[in-house]
Amino acid sequence: MEHYLDNSATTAVYREVAEKAAEIMTVNFGNPSSLHSKGMEAEDELIKARHIIAKSLAVEDNEIYFTSGGTEANNLAVLGAVNALKRRGNKIVTTAVEHSSVFETMKQLEAQGFEVTYIEPDKEGNISIEDFIAHIDKNTILVSLMAVNNEMGNILPFDRVSKIIKDNNSPALLHCDCVQAYCKIPLKPKKYGIDLATVSGHKIHAPKGVGALFIKNGVRIIPQHFGGEQEGKIRPGTEPLPLICGFAKAVTMADIEKNYQYISKLNSYAREKLSTIDSVVINSPENALPYIINISVKGIRSETMLHYLEQFEIYVSSGSACAKGKPSHVLQAMKLDRDLADSALRISFSTENTEDDIDALCDAIDNGMKKLVRR
Repeated sequence: MEHYLDNSATTAVYREVAEKAAEIMTVNFGNPSSLHSKGMEAEDELIKARHIIAKSLAVEDNEIYFTSGGTEANNLAVLGAVNALKRRGNKIVTTAVEHSSVFETMKQLEAQGFEVTYIEPDKEGNISIEDFIAHIDKNTILVSLMAVNNEMGNILPFDRVSKIIKDNNSPALLHCDCVQAYCKIPLKPKKYGIDLATVSGHKIHAPKGVGALFIKNGVRIIPQHFGGEQEGKIRPGTEPLPLICGFAKAVTMADIEKNYQYISKLNSYAREKLSTIDSVVINSPENALPYIINISVKGIRSETMLHYLEQFEIYVSSGSACAKGKPSHVLQAMKLDRDLADSALRISFSTENTEDDIDALCDAIDNGMKKLVRR
């Protein structure tokens, strides 16, 4: 029996979502840009899907631009904003715990001569709002921070940064990577003064290869790709309609409040069970998003334990899936003890998980500690 506990890397596609995607691939398969009736039927599906995503964020339909996923949306937001505002300043403020699609983009911008400030977390992974106050000024053109950290589950102060930008008379746009938060906590970008927000499908039981970028009306960014008229020329190319419609179907199936309550109970159960195992340290703070728990199994390297668990069809992660086993820049930024960082595992839940999955995980970790030696 499988025990899949790596839902922050990706989720299983819901059957109803797969059926919707299949319908679009085989029935309403027209190109939304085609002028004949088959194309118009496809365009209607695209309009409906865009409305669903927009409504979930409490924004206007024309503020949603579909992309191939979170990485492309983050790149488009960051590069597009900086290129649009580079005549007004040279400074960017972000955090040292961002997803690689933001973190590595910032490194590229530094190479081009931009001044990038990386706000460091405390030892629990929390980011202080005071640091944003200290670093945002009139030369800042972009502030980019995630809503929820993908490795630790920490919730960043994304809802309080807009006021700092305004108070400091900064021209900066505010970008928020909401990939790990979307459909897990209520998100209303306009309420928080967010100009650009990124979401993705495959973290919420939709297909891989589809995401969206919210761009607030009136905000100008420079496109990074060029071609047709699709997506307002912000992201040209024929829209992957089956993926988009599957994405929208998954959003309609997400009951944020009910799911949060369920996952919170599962998280508490997991923390209680994990705390009884010798040499297991829980790295995620108590106030982290309950969908993610980062732990360390002291004395056993992450990949050694990961592959041991895999033998029993128990699947967790050694960090961000995009890192592919490389040392975590998030744990490094936290200055986590080297032994703990080398043995860190990320457990991430969906509503498909049960206490049985946690029991299987904890039993396997306990047994593994008796059989494995540090390599």
